[in-house]
Amino acid sequence: MNKNTKISVAMSGGVDSGVAGLLLKNEGYDIVGATMRLYIPNDSSVPCNTMQDIADAKKICEMLGIEHRVYEFEDLFYDRVIRDFTQTYIGGGTPNPCIVCNKLMKFGAFLDASISHGADKIATGHYAIIEKDSSGRYLLRKAKDKAKDQTYVLWSLDQFQLSHTLLPLGEYTKEEIRLIAEQNNLINAHKSDSQDICFVPDGDYASFIKREFGYTSEPGNYIDIDGNIIGKHKGIIHYTIGQRKGLGISVGRHIFVKEKNVLNNTVTLADEEHIFTRHVVINNINLIPFDGLDGKMRVEAKIRYSQKACPAVAEQTAHDEITLTFDEPQRAAAAGQSAVMYDDDYVMGGGIIKKAY
Repeated sequence: MNKNTKISVAMSGGVDSGVAGLLLKNEGYDIVGATMRLYIPNDSSVPCNTMQDIADAKKICEMLGIEHRVYEFEDLFYDRVIRDFTQTYIGGGTPNPCIVCNKLMKFGAFLDASISHGADKIATGHYAIIEKDSSGRYLLRKAKDKAKDQTYVLWSLDQFQLSHTLLPLGEYTKEEIRLIAEQNNLINAHKSDSQDICFVPDGDYASFIKREFGYTSEPGNYIDIDGNIIGKHKGIIHYTIGQRKGLGISVGRHIFVKEKNVLNNTVTLADEEHIFTRHVVINNINLIPFDGLDGKMRVEAKIRYSQKACPAVAEQTAHDEITLTFDEPQRAAAAGQSAVMYDDDYVMGGGIIKKAY
């Protein structure tokens, strides 16, 4: 039994966090449920499930017979996550706010608040596994359910965060979790998984940035790889690297966004073969099993969440820089996204893509 260990379970209102709380309670932990209030739109016409999610989380805690808390993190989330998201887009990058949120909010502000209220550790409903090796260092391993594995969005967690976190769903499949929820009559057993960025539920990033920050991306020129003007774009923030649809230009064949140049306000379009690169440079790096790379290291790496990890060589080329050289060219590596390195099922670490060539 673990009655002397107090766990603050991050309750999102979804089935995963609800079952995480149930499993830990059944293991004998002293648990409390807590929900982060992160975003309430300025425009009341914009859909937002925040209040319903909080209500669902509260009901789950009542069913489990545990206390439910709400942490008011709207201002912090706006400053740390939404502003970063906006500035990255305006700067020509492609942000991944979920990774920033995990680092600074769920395993940052939420962990700090939980400890300040007496918790020893936190727990979340992520599909991943935390282990401790013989030296006492904490490791991050892929979940049993490889289709649901979420280690890609957890690469930035440091040793303190890993050592103060429980991930009870790592050894279960999604189907098993839903079955547990059904068997225990949890109200969210069949609640659908969230898919979109929570503060941009309709996926219209440009409209969100204009609505929240008053920023309008100015139209500019489409150019080809030789610098020739071939058309007009409607503003850089409307495009992502590798995009084909919605370009509003016809050249008689499929063309893709290869590059965005904020200084010149141009978007480079090219044939698909030109959006593949072998070299990816990352910074803001975090390494998990060790503090630094000693020479070149064979890894498998992925540059987007849904991608299969591919063979590559990792080399630390500066204190806060790693260059990944892939065996095979990778499609549409975008600045601002994350590249995550693996050794079999274990996360070696990752970083934010700075450039690709």
